[in-house]
Amino acid sequence: QLRFVESGGGLVQPGGSLRLSCDTTGLPLDRYAINWFRQILPDKERERVSCKSSIDETTIYADTVQGRFNISRDNAKNTAYLQMNNLKPEDTGVYYCAAEPVYCSGRGESGMHYWGTGTLVAVSS
Repeated sequence: QLRFVESGGGLVQPGGSLRLSCDTTGLPLDRYAINWFRQILPDKERERVSCKSSIDETTIYADTVQGRFNISRDNAKNTAYLQMNNLKPEDTGVYYCAAEPVYCSGRGESGMHYWGTGTLVAVSS
């Protein structure tokens, strides 16, 4: 049975760190690129912040998080991670993990085959 769930969100002060996890039990993670999206406002489109492909380990970061966030995956544990450092108030939002076949595409939300339910990250003093 497929399980696709994020965890690790919470309230953190500016400059702090959080590590998000994505449990993908039941999904052959080695066949999928893992994406992390975030939604800053309810009526805004989800923004992709990072992606890591399954075959060549290509990694992509949005300009807004480059140098602060790090995406990783442990295929044996069916788990993906997003390490977030030096968090800023503008990083506040709901973070989702999502999976698409093999490579990091440019298709955005429509290209994803699986979605988690999201975890809230709040950065505030």
